[in-house]
Amino acid sequence: MTESHDRPDEPEEPGLPPELEQVLRGLTGGAELDPQMVEMMKGMGLADVDPQMLQMVAGQVQAMFAGADDSGSVDVTVATDIARKTVAAEGDPSIAAAASADARQAVDVANLWLDAVTDLDHSGLVGRAWSRAEWVEATMPVWRELVDPIAVGVGDAMGAAMTKQLGEMGESGLPEGMVPPGTNPAAMMGQMAPMLRRMQGSMFSVQLGQAVGALAGEVLTGSEVSIPLVPAPDVVLMPQAVAAFAAGLEIDEPQARLHLAVRESARTRLFHAVPWLASQVLAAVRDYARDTTIDTDAIEEGLRSIDPTDAEAMQQALAGRLFAPQQSPAQKAALSRLETLLALVEGWVDVVTAAAVAPHLPQAEALGEAVRRRRASGGPAEKTFAALVGLELRPRRLRDAANLFAALEASGGADARDAAWAHPDVAPQAADLDDPLGYVERQRTPTGGDDFDAELDAFLRGDSGEGTTGPADEGPRTS
Repeated sequence: MTESHDRPDEPEEPGLPPELEQVLRGLTGGAELDPQMVEMMKGMGLADVDPQMLQMVAGQVQAMFAGADDSGSVDVTVATDIARKTVAAEGDPSIAAAASADARQAVDVANLWLDAVTDLDHSGLVGRAWSRAEWVEATMPVWRELVDPIAVGVGDAMGAAMTKQLGEMGESGLPEGMVPPGTNPAAMMGQMAPMLRRMQGSMFSVQLGQAVGALAGEVLTGSEVSIPLVPAPDVVLMPQAVAAFAAGLEIDEPQARLHLAVRESARTRLFHAVPWLASQVLAAVRDYARDTTIDTDAIEEGLRSIDPTDAEAMQQALAGRLFAPQQSPAQKAALSRLETLLALVEGWVDVVTAAAVAPHLPQAEALGEAVRRRRASGGPAEKTFAALVGLELRPRRLRDAANLFAALEASGGADARDAAWAHPDVAPQAADLDDPLGYVERQRTPTGGDDFDAELDAFLRGDSGEGTTGPADEGPRTS
């Protein structure tokens, strides 16, 4: 009550509503709220918000920030929840028993056909039919691992840009009552940095959830994007998307299902049988993300025209402005590795699938071309993801890679084609996609050289053939 004596015209100086205090304490690790922060919140009018409305908002905010931490990392729980809501809004029926049986049967048939054209191991692979929500649940941990470095970088850059912006504006540049008189806004922003990092991490989590949810509505199979999102033994088909794909092409759905089952089974075999491949693909994505440069000038420009307390306005203002236009040398190297690996994976899958389905599916050629066009154009969800992380997950040189594997097969059969995956040191590189015939020739040369060396050694040892006399029996030669 002492405050009423100090300020007769204000009988009582209440604090923030308990619901809001609880939210803010949750964001600051349970610590007591800084008095300046309380004054700022009250200056924004939050103390006068309708209690019922505030309680509802508080519940939503608490749920959003429940798993966030001060690093600004992606909250996989929030991202998954948003992705599930995204797919539910578009319609995501549960998988019927008949669809599951169709998927298992299609993958079983696909593996029989693939056995005739490749010896890569497929032991234990099982066909699955997943809903979009199941795909989201299974793949989100991998997405989180790939984009987390960007989320942290964006959070740090946002905090720095907002602190600089508020410092330049000064107290006079803010709405009246937003900060206590005599307070340095930039200093207050520094005190709020942990909360802001949590907010930015949660905003990024929402964006990731929206992107993955949209992608879930487009993918035909579990790892269609060429990244090992679904590990063996699961070979996943998305029945709703497969049906729409077949209808759009006016092609018999069972044929489309079998063709896609062969592609996904081949892709899963490859990641399963080549132990270094999946780790190198994921490492290339992480290396690209880790060296992403955040365009702080663009962020500052976006923040100049908005209220820094309006999260939705911040998100809209920063859309498309997060990443520096120029890639770093490390990013260029990582991107080159990634594009080459994605092209090689899909090029090999193309060649092997064509060989496996040609004797069995009358519309195999049309289906193969439709898949290639689909990958070349990219869908809206893929563009959304590119805007989020600054990276397009698309094999740009798919045809070059397919030509390379076809040339290997023409030269030395399926064994020569598949031997390219034996070790990362012998796998094709970006330059080899420019000269596939040169790569084929180089792969043939070591074998011939080894045979020649073996024959020469045998000749010099005198055991090149029974009953023959080699140079060792002739004594020294003189010239």
